[in-house]
Amino acid sequence: EPVEMTQLLAALGLLLLGAWLTREGLRAQEAWQARTIARRPALPRKILGSLLTGLGLGLAGFTLAGPLEAALFALLGAGLHLGAFGLDPMQNKGMEGVDEFQTERVARAIDEAEKHLGAMTNAISPLGDRALARRLEAFQSSARALFRTVEDDPRDLTAARRYLSVYLLGARDAATKYAAIAQRGTNPSAKADYLALLDDLEKNFTARTESLLTDNRADLTVEIDVLRERLAREGLRPEE
Repeated sequence: EPVEMTQLLAALGLLLLGAWLTREGLRAQEAWQARTIARRPALPRKILGSLLTGLGLGLAGFTLAGPLEAALFALLGAGLHLGAFGLDPMQNKGMEGVDEFQTERVARAIDEAEKHLGAMTNAISPLGDRALARRLEAFQSSARALFRTVEDDPRDLTAARRYLSVYLLGARDAATKYAAIAQRGTNPSAKADYLALLDDLEKNFTARTESLLTDNRADLTVEIDVLRERLAREGLRPEE
């Protein structure tokens, strides 16, 4: 029957769309969990995936059996999906009790920086060069260490902004250009240049992270010294 075939194809489409949304929702949740400061996903992908899974199974049940079976399949499908994958993050993270404007700036900057890292992965992955992919991941780890440092102290954003925007944008463009060259054929010189660039980027990002951590420790020392001086002027002495 053409009608039944159409309904079953529609059910399959709903299930595939639900699976895709679920995968994207899991990725968004992993990114949210990995970050110190993060906004909740704008689109609750896993919840939508559950609904589409239920609708797809319900439509298949209606086509092959009847309304009662359709309702049962839909409820079971959506419920089991939610039980297996859970809900999407429903609240912002790490923004309580701090300057909301500053944390929003940090969250936006990190979001853009993560997009640049993702674009680099998307450019290099199709080449099938596992060694190069691992080298890129090593650089990305050093970049994310800088991200976490900025999230821990949003005041560091000004000092790190050039790294999160200009340098990562250049790194993204370099990855795209190298991938275009490599897809035309093996080019050892271009690969060596790109690997050297990754080395330089990793060293500079690591140095920037260490510099920010050192500055933060120095700031803490200054604050402690100032507090000790004030206590001394009040005739009080903090216990050693």
